[in-house]
Amino acid sequence: MEVRIESSWKNALADEFGKPYFESLVRFLHQEKAEGKKIFPPGSQIFRAFDLTPLDQVKVVILGQDPYHGLGQAHGLSFSVPEGVPAPPSLKNIFKEIESDLGVKMSGYPNLENWARQGVLLLNAVLTVRSGEAASHSKIGWEEFTDAVIRCISDNTQGVVFLLWGNFARSKRDLIDRSRHHVLEAAHPSPLARGAFFGCRHFSQTNDLLTSQGRSPIDWKL
Repeated sequence: MEVRIESSWKNALADEFGKPYFESLVRFLHQEKAEGKKIFPPGSQIFRAFDLTPLDQVKVVILGQDPYHGLGQAHGLSFSVPEGVPAPPSLKNIFKEIESDLGVKMSGYPNLENWARQGVLLLNAVLTVRSGEAASHSKIGWEEFTDAVIRCISDNTQGVVFLLWGNFARSKRDLIDRSRHHVLEAAHPSPLARGAFFGCRHFSQTNDLLTSQGRSPIDWKL
């Protein structure tokens, strides 16, 4: 099956694209479109996170659950929205924590592609969603695919910092070889967590872990 995705990921994940679950997933998406359902993000952006952060450049993984389901919000990167779209509440809280942690002033610019280009894989566990229906494409096969992505990073790279926010992301910790990588856990940045995310200091901790390996830190300021 031909999948348009950055070449290093395409090679590393080649076995996944031919598996029955992935073929079933593609059939499901085609059927949704045939029925006139609106799916986010647009087809060309479903694998945007991979296109911006090749496998050998991954330094950090921020795991989200599924794409934003509002018009114009999802563009293939977890927690990110395109410029011109207001930052969602979780992203606003992420920015507040960065300001507190690093003592910088964030612009509020909601497009996180600059992080992705520095090696931050902004990965949602589910890569598509039906318009207006949160979690509508969970359990169709995406979780199996993105679990394979996490295992691929764990097995083929070294010293990656995984940021697991909230119970869903934390449930993926056993996919990661913690003798090779770093796992930082915190509450979800959603306002529903009632501020429990604040004070995690994951952004300074991530940079400390990267620099201790001789790798360049992430410039989190936008």
